[in-house]
Amino acid sequence: MAAYGRPSLRDLFDESPTPHIAHPPRTHHRDFYVATDGSYRASGGGLGVVIETRDGKRVARLAVPDAAPDNNVAEYRALHLGLDVLAARAPAAASVGVLIDHDDLAGNVNAAVLAASGAGWQGQHDKSVPGGTGYHWRGIRARIHGFDELRAARIHSDENPAHPLANAPDEYDHVNHEADRCVLPESPASTTDTDGRVPPPSRADRHASD
Repeated sequence: MAAYGRPSLRDLFDESPTPHIAHPPRTHHRDFYVATDGSYRASGGGLGVVIETRDGKRVARLAVPDAAPDNNVAEYRALHLGLDVLAARAPAAASVGVLIDHDDLAGNVNAAVLAASGAGWQGQHDKSVPGGTGYHWRGIRARIHGFDELRAARIHSDENPAHPLANAPDEYDHVNHEADRCVLPESPASTTDTDGRVPPPSRADRHASD
């Protein structure tokens, strides 16, 4: 079930750009989706995390107060936290869709994915990691290597279900006390083409004569 009446994380991921990486039909079958957000305020910000399976079952939500020195560090901390939580609940063979409302972080994640693929992408997409995020960036990269597949999509903050959790962690503190869940996604639906790929939404419901 989608958080706060918003579209499911899978729907948001499918409709959002993935910097540096093409968005082929098979991305419609990520096993898990994690949305994260970090907020910065001089009086104290927060980290928000929402994790769902591809069939919309909630795995975890977090709203954690945080004292990051700036917004960039908060965003990296939030993603590091979200991937750590997912890694404790998902098999290493899982494919993961990440949803972030931070352009540079989404680009850096996908550049790191391409660099790790060993397909000659090294250096083609520059990564510029903000100061103070080095520890968290190392943790993020370790998690990228730990999953079978991972890519990041860039979404708007007003669509990000982790945004209210990060911006009002005291108000949403109750989500931290939800029971831990290790939910596995249901098997993919049988609506695949002959290559085992799922057609994109624009083609999935068309007849041969369309």
